[in-house]
Formats: sequence, C-alpha cells, structure tokens
Amino acid sequence: MRDTATPPASSKARLNPDPDTSPRPESLRALFWSFNWLALQGFGGVLAIVQRELVERRRWLTREQFVEDWAVAQVLPGPNVVNLSLMLGDRFFGLRGAFVAMAGMLSLPLLLVLLLATLYAGVQTLPVAQGALRGMGAVAAGLIAATGLKLLPALKKNVVGSLASAGAISLTVLAIGWLRLPLAWVLLVLGGLSCAWAYRQLGRLPKNMGGA
Repeated sequence: MRDTATPPASSKARLNPDPDTSPRPESLRALFWSFNWLALQGFGGVLAIVQRELVERRRWLTREQFVEDWAVAQVLPGPNVVNLSLMLGDRFFGLRGAFVAMAGMLSLPLLLVLLLATLYAGVQTLPVAQGALRGMGAVAAGLIAATGLKLLPALKKNVVGSLASAGAISLTVLAIGWLRLPLAWVLLVLGGLSCAWAYRQLGRLPKNMGGA
C-alpha cells in the first residue's frame, strides 16, 4: 500500500527548490555583458532598469531578495548599482565574479558618459538642452516611483512587517521630501531604528525558522 504521508521526490523538489538550480549567469562572460547592458540602459532611473533586468527578465533574484540586496547596496558607500553588481558577482562566481560584474558596470558606460559630457559641454547653455534634462529628470523620478510601488508587495514577507515598513517609508518621505533633512542623518536615525526593530523581530522567531 502506498504511503500517502510521504510526498514523491518531485513534490519535495517543488516544495523545497534547490538554490543551485535557480537561474544564474552561465559564465563570467555572460555576467560581464549582462551588467554592461544593464549599465547602458541606466540613465537616471537605474532602479527600474535593475529591477526589470535582474528580477523580471533574468530571474537571478526574487522580488524579496532584490529588496533586501538593494537596501544593503544603498547603505554601503559608493553607487548603489555598483555595490549590487559586486554583491551578485561574488555570490555567483566569488571574487572573480565581483570584479567582472563591476567591470561590466563601469567599462563601456564610462566611455559613453565621457563622450556625452564632451558633447553636452558645447550645448549646455541652450534652452533646448536644459529643457531636455528637466524632462529626463521627471521621467527618471516616475520610473523610480513606479518601481517602488511594484516592489511594495515584497515587504509582506519581510521580517520588519508591513505596518513598520509603511511607517519607515512615510517618515523617510517626510524627512527628506518635506523637511529637507540631510540624507546621512535620516539614514542614521531611521535606518538605525529599522535595524533595531528587525533585530528584535528576528529574535522573536522560532529557532528553526530563524536559522532557515
């Protein structure tokens, strides 16, 4: 008689997916060109591009993983997307992957930015060029806002909790957008309080869940 209490191997695989079988870059070359292509698209609204490429298109990260990694990348010194490339490169291929991913982010895009800066120097005083830059800024702000709304459902599974996350987001918008407080102080105070709350919530989890 078949034991119905024990699921077949295929069911176990679906319930507990092996992280080694999740999508990942096939080689260092693929990693380099992926981040190179990502960087070439990332003018202003880089958050939207990174989320679309890494989560929706390539599926190297889940939404929850992306939210957590992006938060760490923002706290670390340096450009957010470069920090993220270092983290992912190291995760997939170790130290070599970190350097290759960073090279993909900075090589060709750096040459392109230098070329554009040279061209812009000759037209920066023209009203058309200034209007174009203001329009690009508005588009970038819209892309970032839309991506933030898209990622909000991922906070439901975050240990901080939806209510505390909403409170932290509201206070951050109030402090920076309205009160114009320095970003460093907002990160220090609200970031510190959020970390303390997350540490408290992790301590309240059962030991078998906290170590999972």
